[in-house]
Amino acid sequence: MIHAPFKKEHMTTVSEALDIAEDRTGDYFKFSAGQWKRHRYDVKTLSQLTNLERVPRVFALLKKRTSSKDTVEPSSRQRDFYFICLQDHRILKAVNRDRDIGLLPLLVYVFTHELVHIVRFCNFSQRFEVSTKDREKEERVVHATTYEILKELSLPRLDYILNSYETHRVCDMIEC
Repeated sequence: MIHAPFKKEHMTTVSEALDIAEDRTGDYFKFSAGQWKRHRYDVKTLSQLTNLERVPRVFALLKKRTSSKDTVEPSSRQRDFYFICLQDHRILKAVNRDRDIGLLPLLVYVFTHELVHIVRFCNFSQRFEVSTKDREKEERVVHATTYEILKELSLPRLDYILNSYETHRVCDMIEC
């Protein structure tokens, strides 16, 4: 099956959404600009994903890589690095399916949700590898936190997304 990736004109919106999400998430957790450096992550869009990173039923896949797999260093110096793997085709399908969903607010929601996970993993509030039961609990916590972060943000169509995805609890996480 052919999946449509973001087009060039979408990439500005992706970048803007990430800036908003990072700013709001940082404010919520009271981060200085430099504190984001401790929470190492990058974003991959569909054209950059491997077949294993293309997954059904989610807008983003969170992947984790530990530095020790590529280098030799003591465990005390190992650092985790996260990848937010956007599922462009799923995001665009949602935007095209429902005219009340805008690309920018949906991406802000998706990025904020994934950044909350990353902060929780990096701050040891939650382990990356968990049972299905614990993953469901984590999703409830992250969803509630995402809502708290975004509820006061003045962004057209964001309220609709917060209400539409209030019960959305799906998140696939894999370690590479």
